[in-house]
Amino acid sequence: MKSKAIQHFITITRHKLLVTRYCFRLGLYTQGLLHDLSKYSPTEFLIGVHYYQGNQSPNNAERREKGYSLAWLHHKGRNKHHYEYWIDTNHSAPNGFYCVEMPVRYVAEMFCDRVAACKIYQKDAYTDGSALAYFQSNKELLLMHPKTKKLLEFLLTMLKDRGESATFAYIRRRLLR
Repeated sequence: MKSKAIQHFITITRHKLLVTRYCFRLGLYTQGLLHDLSKYSPTEFLIGVHYYQGNQSPNNAERREKGYSLAWLHHKGRNKHHYEYWIDTNHSAPNGFYCVEMPVRYVAEMFCDRVAACKIYQKDAYTDGSALAYFQSNKELLLMHPKTKKLLEFLLTMLKDRGESATFAYIRRRLLR
C-alpha cells in the first residue's frame, strides 16, 4: 500500500492537472499552470498528508479536529480562484465583512476547480450535476458577492443541464471574450 504522502501527492497532482487542462480549454494558460501550487508548500502539504483520507479534502478533517484549518487559511490567502480570498473586514457592513465581486477569469477558474474536485473525490459516482449539488448544499452559508454567487450557480447549472462541452464553450466565447 502506498504511503499517505504518496497518495496525497497523487491526489493533489491529479486535481491540479485536471484544472490545468480545463483552464487551457478556456484560454487561461497562466492560471492553469499556477493553479494550486501552494498545495505543494510545507504548510499545506504536510497537513494534507497528516489528514489525508482520499475521498474529501484533508482540510475538512483538520477543521473537525482543531475547529479550523491552518492549511486552508494558508491556501485561500494565496489563490484568487477561491471566493474567500475576496472577503475583507468592514465594520460598516451588516455582518462585518465585505464580499468583493470576483473578476470573471477567477470565477471561471473556480468553476474548473469545483468540477475537478468533484471528479477527483467522487470518481465513478461523479455526474455533471455533482458540483451544483455540492454548491447548493451550503449555498446559504457562503459569504460570496451576490453577482459572483449568481454567476457560479449559473455555470454549474449549465454544466448539469447542457454538459461540459457547451459550458466550457460558453465560458470561453461569452464570458472571457
